[in-house]
Amino acid sequence: MNRSITRVATLALLVLATTLGACAGGMTELQERVAEAKKRPGGRIQPLPEIKPYETFNYDPAGMRSPFEPSDPSAGAQGGLRPDSTRTREFLEQYSLDTLRMVGTLRRGGNVYGLVQTKDGLVHRVAVGNYLGQADGHIIVIAEAKISLIEIVPDGLGGFMERPAALALAN
Repeated sequence: MNRSITRVATLALLVLATTLGACAGGMTELQERVAEAKKRPGGRIQPLPEIKPYETFNYDPAGMRSPFEPSDPSAGAQGGLRPDSTRTREFLEQYSLDTLRMVGTLRRGGNVYGLVQTKDGLVHRVAVGNYLGQADGHIIVIAEAKISLIEIVPDGLGGFMERPAALALAN
């Protein structure tokens, strides 16, 4: 067993010596290229750009509005637009708008209906005036390729705003 360890060690030393010997070759070419690069004249270095001094701002609250208050006091919580909390919710309002797919339209008796598929595969018929999605999305137009609606979403200032949205016909 001692003899096999000696053979393995000898083989490892032989491989190491061969590898190191291979690294030493080819240095003359590298040394020539370095010498050639040193002979070339040096280039001109561009000057550093001028650094402008930082101008400080001293906040004096006298006569200025608070940076934590809305700039328009009539916006936000005092605005009149609000979702109708007394309205009876429709079935498709339990689904988020991104989980619903428009799969077609239906014309019946001069009326145009949209066909909307839920994530569980059921197809529902909707008309202008119906609601979709969890943001009080009120359907305003049903076209061949999309259902357009207006959602009522928070504006970030304690109030609400209207936002257009649409369901496009799925391919």
